[in-house]
Amino acid sequence: MELENLPKCPVETTLALIGDKWKILIIRDLLSGTKRFSELKKICSGISQKVLATNLRAMEDDGLIIRKEYKQKPPKVEYTLSDVGYSLAGVLDAMANWGDGYKTYLKLLKKRNS
Repeated sequence: MELENLPKCPVETTLALIGDKWKILIIRDLLSGTKRFSELKKICSGISQKVLATNLRAMEDDGLIIRKEYKQKPPKVEYTLSDVGYSLAGVLDAMANWGDGYKTYLKLLKKRNS
């Protein structure tokens, strides 16, 4: 994404880069290490091949991931988070913590209403 095209608000900037459900899940799965396309497709159940490819291309263009192609037969391509991509770990951790807290809140609410 070009600097001049980024929103002025930093929250909007973050959402512009990772606001898609699949991008967040791809980042989550790459935090544990390099993956091949087929591995990501399997882990992100429900994603189509086209949507995965489109998201990976966009994330590479935005500098979030690094695509490494090996010149061999059959072709082999691996995806790894860049340093910028790894810097999103804290954002995903915060989302996970909030999600856990929200689940706890709903359980307490359900208990109270029972």
